[in-house]
Amino acid sequence: MIRKARAVWQGTGRDGSGHLSSESGVLAETPYSFKTRFENEKGTNPEELIAAAHAGCFTMALAFGLQLAGFTPAELSTEAAVTLEPEGKGFKISKSALTLRGKVPNLDDAGFARIAGEAEKNCPVSRVLNATITLDAKLV
Repeated sequence: MIRKARAVWQGTGRDGSGHLSSESGVLAETPYSFKTRFENEKGTNPEELIAAAHAGCFTMALAFGLQLAGFTPAELSTEAAVTLEPEGKGFKISKSALTLRGKVPNLDDAGFARIAGEAEKNCPVSRVLNATITLDAKLV
């Protein structure tokens, strides 16, 4: 399976701008720029997209893990906070912090933490990130 997205950029890094489009059409010439990445201008940025990918991938992996263990979640809600920090003359993504809150009937805290930890390790996005990944998983 191959998934595709395209970035188009015009101008310099600081003053230029670009847009992102995905094969599915979910992103359709979505703007991004220095200001959407490092300031608060409306648009997206690579780190936000990685955070969305990580949260989505992990949460789906957890749903499969719970299913295999015989549990059906009422709700799983995950926030991924991706940290971008300076490194040398550039930047690096150093961390993705996953905050998970789940409602899973008939599952105790220890079982939830174990299954969530396995999902984090086996999620394809977790595996591709060369960053520190933390997980805070709680039943609510």
